[in-house]
Amino acid sequence: MSAWPEPILFGAAYYYEYQPDVVGGFDTDAAKHRLEEDLDLMAEAGFSVIRVGESVWSTWEPENGVFDLDWLRPVLDGALEHGIGVVLGTPTYAVPPWLARLYPEIAAEDRTGRRVGWGARQEVDYTHPAFRFHAERVIRKILNRYADHPAVIGFQVDNEPGVQLYHNEGVFQRFTDHLRRTYGDVETLNREWGLVYWSHRLSTWADLWRPDGNAQPQYEQAWRRFQAEQTTDFIGWQADIAREYAHEDQFVTTCICYGRPGIDERAVAGTLSITAGNPYYRMQDALALPAEPEGAPHWTLDGTAALYRSADVMYGSRQEPFLVTETNAQAIGEPSHNLPAYDGQWRQAAWALVSRGARMVEYWHWHTLHFGAETYWGGVLPHSRQPGRAYRELARLGAELRKAGPVLDGLVPHADVAVLYSKESEWALGAQPALANADGTPDRDSFHSIASPFYKGAFDAGLQTRIVHTEQLGEPEAAAAEFPVLVAAGIYAADDALLDWLERYAASGGHLVLGPRTGYGDEEARARLEVKPARLHEAAGVWYDEFANLHGGLAVRSAEGSPLELDGAAATKWADGLVLEGAQALAEYVHPHYGRFPAVTTNAHGQGRVTYVGTVPDDALAESLFRWLAPADPWRPDHPSLTTTSGVTGTGHTVRFVHNWSWNEAEFTLPTAATDVLDDTDHAAGGPIRLGPWDVKILREAR
Repeated sequence: MSAWPEPILFGAAYYYEYQPDVVGGFDTDAAKHRLEEDLDLMAEAGFSVIRVGESVWSTWEPENGVFDLDWLRPVLDGALEHGIGVVLGTPTYAVPPWLARLYPEIAAEDRTGRRVGWGARQEVDYTHPAFRFHAERVIRKILNRYADHPAVIGFQVDNEPGVQLYHNEGVFQRFTDHLRRTYGDVETLNREWGLVYWSHRLSTWADLWRPDGNAQPQYEQAWRRFQAEQTTDFIGWQADIAREYAHEDQFVTTCICYGRPGIDERAVAGTLSITAGNPYYRMQDALALPAEPEGAPHWTLDGTAALYRSADVMYGSRQEPFLVTETNAQAIGEPSHNLPAYDGQWRQAAWALVSRGARMVEYWHWHTLHFGAETYWGGVLPHSRQPGRAYRELARLGAELRKAGPVLDGLVPHADVAVLYSKESEWALGAQPALANADGTPDRDSFHSIASPFYKGAFDAGLQTRIVHTEQLGEPEAAAAEFPVLVAAGIYAADDALLDWLERYAASGGHLVLGPRTGYGDEEARARLEVKPARLHEAAGVWYDEFANLHGGLAVRSAEGSPLELDGAAATKWADGLVLEGAQALAEYVHPHYGRFPAVTTNAHGQGRVTYVGTVPDDALAESLFRWLAPADPWRPDHPSLTTTSGVTGTGHTVRFVHNWSWNEAEFTLPTAATDVLDDTDHAAGGPIRLGPWDVKILREAR
């Protein structure tokens, strides 16, 4: 078998060991029959990959030092016979009962001295030497046994790391050592953190207080940074072990659940061969365009923009194509959250992910579990284990991926806009939230609450976006050529070099869009002494020294001579008190007090331009802004239910993905001649293509 069976891998997590037929023994006739039936169904559905083994340490090692490694062999042999590649997981995120019993000291502490109770998963301090010893032993046993199996195309180490911050004694002591190495002596720390405040000056490193009751933001910034480094070290450690066994054509990854508190996703991805992530999203009407009002809050992604953003975030981790290790097969979540997809939506979501760089789409999971915490996380097969609607819809998708995969090989998604991401600012605005929730409580997710509306505005304007981390910027001249528009909103914790880079980007011909809190703090999240936005106010032609939280929307209108077309637009959550100093006002508040300040300004700078948005824009304001920022493109549909995305393949062909996110049929006029990749139909320039409800077309432009 090739190490990469198809250009776009397609499959599901497969837990043979969870099947009721198998619980009684792997060698029974019922177990063998179930395995053969499953693999036959997978092959018929076009599966090219399954993921196995990562959740069952107690099956691999039922007692301390007693290993059972042979149970997985029939799965790998069967996958090989069916032409299905296997991603082999290491089981370190779910510890066996015997390990928790014999080594209670490995339990994670979510506050100093308070252990996380055992009984779910990810309850251990993965920095603890005792845990590392046992984890390494089982990892090496599994990889030594199966790394050479020809079905294995790659390895997943651990699973969704970074679920919590560790307050264990050993972690705290290493944190203190880390600070000593970073700052050298306590007097330097006192000065850099401003510990004269509230009598927090240290006389010795032993004076450092525990993080539980900490209110000092510079401490919090260092603590979050250190915690993320522990996760990066842990995954990097496992990845290095896996590489000892991996062949040159086998990849090493982990599946990332983006947004967990203890992870810097970019740094973790940097330890791997390829990024992999787990985007779960609301189905049914949550995917409709124009967007319906949001439903009750839920942890899954909500809306088409959020689905695309999840893909762009995964691509941005390494600025490379990525794997989707888990996504919705059916309803995902609690037993009270059952919203299986409408017909067509599985295709739509998968092709949306592929259009933004996914090289694998893998569902959670093959068969719906009959027991356990995730009994109602629907799989490809329902509880009856008989193929149903989900299987039929995914089998259709599998056939499409196999047909289109060779055409899309090497696809690199296009980008009209880059949105800057800063983990340091995420932490800083979590410690001192700028925004408030609707109930008045601090919004600990203020970074995303500021930055995400800009992404949504670009999406609503029909633009394609690249998420770029502050560590990935390169030379400003090259960035200005690659990304004509760069959004820097919420970049609160930034050193001088980063702010100077933003100025040079604009001077080099880029259009820099600044948003709230950018240029306010330094690398230690200390408020800067300069006029705000610090080091950028001259380039922006605007400054401010006051700001306010907004409760509810505040109407905005176009300023005199503004190109923005604002109808029903509003500012939300925040207002910088901007003062013009050479810039042109584009939008202004409709309010007796805030009307003295412009809401949006723009200023020519060097060969480029700086636009300052002094508020968190609502959808209407953000969309209008991005329609002005980017030049018109005939591939951007006017129809409110249609979206188009695109990329260039390894052969240099441009491929377009046209989606209809609604129940109504829609028509799109082709700007250029193109061939339908799925049915080989040629379409002339200026001719229409018709999309049915919840439909998608993949078109290769004629050269």
